[in-house]
Amino acid sequence: MADTEDEPGRRVGFVRRIGLFQATALNMSQMCGIGPFVTIPLMVAAFGGPQAVIGFVAGAVLALADGLIWAELGAAMPGAGGSYVYLRQAFQYRTGKLMPFLFVWTAMLFIPLGMSTGVIGFVQYLGYLWPDMGQTQGDLVGLAVVALIIAALWRRVENIAKITVVLWCVMIASVVLVIVAAFTHFSPDRAFTYPAHAFELTTNHFWIGFAAGLTIGIYDYLGYNTAAYMGAEIKNPGRTLPRAIVYSILGIMGIYLLLQIGTLGIIDWKQMLDPDSTASSSVASAVLEKAWGKTAANTVTVLILITAVASVFAGLLGGSRVPYDAARDKVFFRPFGKLHPRHRFPVLGLATMGVLTAVGFLIGRHTNLATLIQLLTAVMVIVQALAQVAAVTVLRRRQPTLRRPYRMWLYPLPSIVALVGWLVIYGYADENSPGRHPIEWSLAWVAAGCVAFVLWARYEKAWPFGPREINEEYLRGADPDTDPDADPDTKEPVAL
Repeated sequence: MADTEDEPGRRVGFVRRIGLFQATALNMSQMCGIGPFVTIPLMVAAFGGPQAVIGFVAGAVLALADGLIWAELGAAMPGAGGSYVYLRQAFQYRTGKLMPFLFVWTAMLFIPLGMSTGVIGFVQYLGYLWPDMGQTQGDLVGLAVVALIIAALWRRVENIAKITVVLWCVMIASVVLVIVAAFTHFSPDRAFTYPAHAFELTTNHFWIGFAAGLTIGIYDYLGYNTAAYMGAEIKNPGRTLPRAIVYSILGIMGIYLLLQIGTLGIIDWKQMLDPDSTASSSVASAVLEKAWGKTAANTVTVLILITAVASVFAGLLGGSRVPYDAARDKVFFRPFGKLHPRHRFPVLGLATMGVLTAVGFLIGRHTNLATLIQLLTAVMVIVQALAQVAAVTVLRRRQPTLRRPYRMWLYPLPSIVALVGWLVIYGYADENSPGRHPIEWSLAWVAAGCVAFVLWARYEKAWPFGPREINEEYLRGADPDTDPDADPDTKEPVAL
């Protein structure tokens, strides 16, 4: 059990109370949320027609390949903070604590940026119910939503898990109603009539659209790793985490494909490109209004607003655990390593990410959603996604005896697919955001993190100003507290 000293002689730690259904619901709530309801028009704009469904398929392939990386690492090292633990274990042999430090530094930016897009989507759909809402009113509503979510998370994790399941049910209800409404008035001609040259693979236009669509698609799937951030609170993580990751990706893929195709079958894709059209800002509400009328559209819009809240709720729940383990290892500011004495959640991590989510929301409201998506993915790719692809191979070589309850299928093929996908997203980030320069901003943020690391290492007398500290805690074999059913002699992979 992950624990820390909050008072002399008293150890306070996370409690393993989240099971498979709750972990899968947590992932799916974070993955779906408001994402597809606001990005369908962006996906159509990227591809220039109903062939935009390619973007969701490509996003699913990348999510599944990357998800298998998370599954192997999370099952073997189920600690609080997810990537922080994996990068710490993999790269400690050559660069000390540089990589985990950079990850936490970067996560403190990209996780709140991701959550802020959910709040932006909330305000965007609220505009359907409140058409006269002004810019200032929308800003105030968004800030109030962030404050309410933080208040809801200020409690014990077992109570939060129950809330998560309720919000997951609302999310499922909202997407099912939109899908059913779309297919009751579905037009195959509208959904499957493509513009000329839509599939010309020899043109730059197609591949630029594909890169933009892949970026939007993976943004919509992000969240399949949420439960891994809470590895120290998952029951039987060696079995639960791989299943929760794969089940949530496959479930959301089915939902997205039905949602995208159904929407294109009832709303003319050209309307989604009109900035003054309801289909461009609240496409799901437009589907309901056209299929079942204004009252039904208003009702389902309320469910979509709850879904947006569920996404931000799940994301901040998992993200707030990221700096906790780093602080306990003295790789981040030490106050982040303290848990609430009674409710056992990381107080400063939750509060800080809540504030940064509010700041990101205000920035996104005064730029645009596509730019914010490009920035958060560029920052995430360079330190987390690419580093974890390398971490799987490094750990297999450096720690061959590490107990791996789950081993990646068809290794190293998923790693190669994930590597190519992330490089495509990163390479096209600037081209898809003219004048915004997300690559330059991401590199500047990482460079600032390197400077901060040098200053921190100098103060702590850590590498390169001191010896490397090698900590192979997960090589100790099965821990009954980590996996009550574990057999330290069992090396066979878990069957999903």
